[in-house]
Amino acid sequence: MSQARFGIWALVHGSRGALHDPDEPFDASWARNKNLVLEAEALGYDSVLIAQHTANPYDDEWDELEAWTAAAGLAALTSRIEIIAAIKPPLAHPVILAKMALQIEHISNGRFGLNLVNAWNRLEYEKAGIPFAEHDERYAYGREWIGIVEALLRGERVSAKGKYFDVKGFQLRPADPFRRRPAIYVGGESAPAQELVAAHGDVWFINGQPLEYVEGLIAGARALPREGAPLRFGLSAFVIARETAAKAQAAFDHLLALTEKDEAIRARQKQNTDPAVVMKHTHIYNRPPIIGTNGGTYAGLVGSYDEVAARINAFTQAGIELFMLQFQPFEAEMRRFAREITPKVKRRER
Repeated sequence: MSQARFGIWALVHGSRGALHDPDEPFDASWARNKNLVLEAEALGYDSVLIAQHTANPYDDEWDELEAWTAAAGLAALTSRIEIIAAIKPPLAHPVILAKMALQIEHISNGRFGLNLVNAWNRLEYEKAGIPFAEHDERYAYGREWIGIVEALLRGERVSAKGKYFDVKGFQLRPADPFRRRPAIYVGGESAPAQELVAAHGDVWFINGQPLEYVEGLIAGARALPREGAPLRFGLSAFVIARETAAKAQAAFDHLLALTEKDEAIRARQKQNTDPAVVMKHTHIYNRPPIIGTNGGTYAGLVGSYDEVAARINAFTQAGIELFMLQFQPFEAEMRRFAREITPKVKRRER
């Protein structure tokens, strides 16, 4: 059985659940995120994921943290926690991005990972005048892109001529002195996404959903052709844990009621979302109301401390290694999880 590792989502555009929560006023600042990650490291969390958006996807009048400069700053300030920065391939040439990734790998002393994601927010591209290709072409672009990036991260001299890029004998120095290359995480659940992660990724990030669906996705991914080390798996989840199941349900209902204030914002976000994104057509969007992004509470980590710990252990038995967690209010509930849930999970593993 895998041993659970726990990470947090950086608050790059404020709250991950209800956007109008008086207990968590909007704050997507560098100062808040720096303090959040430093505290997470002190509490024993293993990773932080910094999503990439050039403008706030809910409202471009709101603040948005920049992922890659923040990752470099956090790499310098921390000493143990893994720093994972998301990247949408059309927003950065593979040579430039690989150079940035290697630099953050050096700053962090070998604690950096990049998270390859397919874009869903059309407006982010269209307002900047960047072409927004259809779904499968974005993945074709991403596969050619990551093939170049991965080879450069390994220190190879790369020549690659394809549909999208023509790289001629490029090599990056200094190379990675800590390991073969930084870690590569891949998100997305379409067939092209699964093929991409099997070919180039180390860890597949799965959106929050019940155990039986996760088991099926893991089985399908493990059946794909792959060279090298076995594919590993991560899961996104929003946690609401309390002393009793009843108290956890009451906290869930409170946050759910607050999300009603977000309806206009969510509707605007839906209009900006590419309808071809596969997640929008799966069971994730045919389920009871949830809290959080990327599946959120659909993963079922809502309940008493013992119930949540038991569900995490069941996911690890299925093959989930890294849980990328969301909370609200974030700091207070992050502390609660570290105090109440993590020890129970570790005891169950032993």
